[in-house]
Amino acid sequence: MAISVDPPEVSRDFCKKAGYTFTVLSDPKAEVIRRYDLLHVGAGPEGHDVARPAEFLVDSSKVVRWVNFTEDVRVRARADEMLAQAKKLR
Repeated sequence: MAISVDPPEVSRDFCKKAGYTFTVLSDPKAEVIRRYDLLHVGAGPEGHDVARPAEFLVDSSKVVRWVNFTEDVRVRARADEMLAQAKKLR
């Protein structure tokens, strides 16, 4: 799942174009984003606030087992890195 400050229609269109099939929560007021301390103030286009890039691995007991934060929207955890972390949860 993902959280975005974009309105629902923008997120829907983006996911369709990108071929994403997971749930995207639209949070234009950044209420949930703030609760997770993921607001990146002024980092978006024209200085708008955006969600900070982050990836979480959560186990079946709902415990967060791995977190990856970055300040750069272009830097994300690679799939092989996330899979390696997930295998450690077994």
